[in-house]
Amino acid sequence: SGGHYRPPHCFARYKSAILVAYRNQEKHLHHLLYYIHPFLQRQQLSYTIYLIQQVGSGSFNRAKLLNVGVREAMKDEEWDCLILHDIDLVPENDYNLYICDEYYPKHLASAMDKFQYTLPYKSFFGGVSALTPEHYMKMNGFPNTYWGDGGENDDIATRIHLAGMKIVRTSPHVGHYRVMDYSEETELQEPWSRPPSRHNTRKTWKADGMNTLQFRLLSRTKHPLYTKITVD
Repeated sequence: SGGHYRPPHCFARYKSAILVAYRNQEKHLHHLLYYIHPFLQRQQLSYTIYLIQQVGSGSFNRAKLLNVGVREAMKDEEWDCLILHDIDLVPENDYNLYICDEYYPKHLASAMDKFQYTLPYKSFFGGVSALTPEHYMKMNGFPNTYWGDGGENDDIATRIHLAGMKIVRTSPHVGHYRVMDYSEETELQEPWSRPPSRHNTRKTWKADGMNTLQFRLLSRTKHPLYTKITVD
């Protein structure tokens, strides 16, 4: 109920909140839920899956939705780890543990099939990542000003360094992910390059993030496999 699970026969060593920014991707949602629950249960984690949905037909703001998800999830539990998860990615290796690194933000999706299971560029932090609440607050969360797709992951990679941290990565042998509905014909972009930044992160990171987050909570409902948070 509500996407919450804890192992019935042992005390879970880690509590992880899985946060997914969402807008009308029902097919991807069903696919992700089908794979992710057994995957997390095999790791004997205590976890909840949160879907953060943006209403209206305006530009999608994934980064701000994840800020909202963190704010709302922390009301439920003192989570050890916040897992920020794209809805169209499915992990392929059970040894890819959905827990945080003690010292630094961790990038879990280090090898996606659409990038031929390599890192597209050195500072890439997209797909699936794991941060403790302390990491998240130290870098002031994600920027709230990225409307439309792309770019925010690189802003976040920059924020991590500006906050005096570094990115650690799951080994590429373990961090394998399959991208749903990915077709090679539509993704002939090699060599992959970092998109140009539209923001001056060095100037804005302390003034745009969790400390300036504003939103209207419309509803919070428990579904059989996830908790849905709907915001304006």
